[in-house]
Amino acid sequence: MKRHVLLLAIGALLIQCTPQEAVIYTLPSVTTGEITAITTTTATCSNNKVTLQLGIVAALTVRGVCWNTTGNPTTEDSKTEDGVVAETFTGNLTGLTPNTTYYVRAYATNFSGTAYGEQKKFTSAIEYGSFTDPRDDHVYKTVTIGEQVWMAENLAYLPSVVGWATGSEDEGNESNSYYYVYGYDGTDVAAAKAYEDGGQNNYQTYGVLYNWNAAMNGQESTEANPSVQGVCPDGWHLPNHPEWKQLTDYLGGDSVAGDRMKENNCFPPTWFFPNTGATNDSGFTARAGGGRDPYSFSGLMESGTWWVASLYPLYPYNEMASLSYDSHEASVWFAYFKEVGYSVRCVKD
Repeated sequence: MKRHVLLLAIGALLIQCTPQEAVIYTLPSVTTGEITAITTTTATCSNNKVTLQLGIVAALTVRGVCWNTTGNPTTEDSKTEDGVVAETFTGNLTGLTPNTTYYVRAYATNFSGTAYGEQKKFTSAIEYGSFTDPRDDHVYKTVTIGEQVWMAENLAYLPSVVGWATGSEDEGNESNSYYYVYGYDGTDVAAAKAYEDGGQNNYQTYGVLYNWNAAMNGQESTEANPSVQGVCPDGWHLPNHPEWKQLTDYLGGDSVAGDRMKENNCFPPTWFFPNTGATNDSGFTARAGGGRDPYSFSGLMESGTWWVASLYPLYPYNEMASLSYDSHEASVWFAYFKEVGYSVRCVKD
């Protein structure tokens, strides 16, 4: 009997002396919810979910959402703190900049560290400004895209007007500036501004078409930033190739930027179907204003083309930027003739 008691005592002692294993806490599982209620300065990230993992789980110390403009945000970036309970929650993003792309992740922290949900991406709402051209009191919408401020409409300055058959390709007219309104064949400025084609006022919808001399206003091509003022009002200028490139790079590159520049969901439509990929989420609001060549007006609702204050590097031609109803691209290309008429977009100095 004494022997049995002794063995039990020794066994109990051995159990008590066995080293304890280290406690290893596990990270929670986090799911990023949906981005909704987007405004110019705020957004909501709802239905974020925190789930405790199997194992020894430390209580949460904080949960929330974090965001930045570069990707893979962490708690070192802007963030919310939305409680400590492992359940579904909503985070409210504040202090956003209008028309800016943000990256968002939900997060949860315990003693083991911080876990993140998958990354979501959204663009804050567009905030349009306005500018009044003192030359004719025409009011333009403006929009900030990246670090540039653009007119969100084609230039409509019209000091004079001619029909399509008159141009600087004619002998003796090579240095003349010419202004056109798509479809109008006359010389009366008031009539051109009131002209309707198929029930649509082309001047109000698409602005004015300018030949190269009119667009540049007698100035030389340049790659400087800012570029030359050209026909733009004071404080604004005609963008050159580097400035157009800055725009398209910000919008994801030439191959997709057209989608984010073309107007969509408007009536009457300003692009032919299918208006491939158009979202206009940049606010640029490009419209297919066509152009003028020595033979006719053409391309309305099919293409939008704008003068670029640069010379094409491989040929002695000036440049133009172009979008098409059936393409995702935003192309900066060369124009064969300075006599053609294209639209103008101005960018702020």
